[in-house]
Amino acid sequence: MSTVSAFVLTFNESLHIERCISSLSRICKKVYVIDSYSTDNTVDIAVSAGAEVFQNSWVNHANQVNWAIKNLPIETEWVMRLDADEYLTEELAEEMKLAIKQNGGHTHYYIKRKVIFMGRWIKHGGYYPTWLLRLWRHDSSASCESRLMDEHIKVQVGSSGHLREDIVDCNLNDLTWWIQKHNRYATNEAIEVFKALFKFNDDNIKPSLFGTQERRKRWFKSLYAIFPLFVRPLCYFVYRYFLLAGFLDGKQGVVWHFMQGLWYRFLVDAKIFEIKLKCGDSETLIKKYIFEKWGVKIE
Repeated sequence: MSTVSAFVLTFNESLHIERCISSLSRICKKVYVIDSYSTDNTVDIAVSAGAEVFQNSWVNHANQVNWAIKNLPIETEWVMRLDADEYLTEELAEEMKLAIKQNGGHTHYYIKRKVIFMGRWIKHGGYYPTWLLRLWRHDSSASCESRLMDEHIKVQVGSSGHLREDIVDCNLNDLTWWIQKHNRYATNEAIEVFKALFKFNDDNIKPSLFGTQERRKRWFKSLYAIFPLFVRPLCYFVYRYFLLAGFLDGKQGVVWHFMQGLWYRFLVDAKIFEIKLKCGDSETLIKKYIFEKWGVKIE
């Protein structure tokens, strides 16, 4: 039977890493943790749980994923990537075993992500199912897009399959942590907007209304970009919460869809607006400002 190795990126993930590694051990011959020099006991927990730990300085998420793909001593036929706050269900592990054993000719598989927020499954508002390419053959020339946000794994050869069972995304940190994380994400998202404006995303997955889910998402983002700043987050929230029935997710859903669908998107627009106020429409000034402020080169 073919075997699987998995890798997980970590930085101060002591709350999640044992759960993640334990779930991966159901299917994986080897679990690798690529740690960005955590200051808590993430590394000790990962080693105790049976993972092999490597450390690499953080640049961005895509860079870390590509470092793992290029440098880990993977000897198995299949590779999986999981976030530290995610875990595999028993049902997914069994389905993966069966899919690999039957060898249907696919070189990579998409798996659904199920988000649990404040103890509740966020099932509505267009947030489930979210299909992510998380399992691929080691010889399929996989890589991660060079993006700061919304980056996806790309596979150069072969066909894709879809598994029925879910990866569960259940972060155990509090709302303050969530807000701080999304503040960083909003900065990255704003930078990506300017990268797209200056045509620096040409090697990424192309938008398509009739393509895979990530290509459809890119298409809708390009449509979203046409709407005026500050108006589009309101429209997006109404679309998600009312038209896509996000209100069915209860009180946790109110928090999730408001914060993730309105507050976060509004914050992205506010950061775009701030950059334009300081730099106007000058590509040179915007690139200089972004580099001096956040150390990100747009080139």
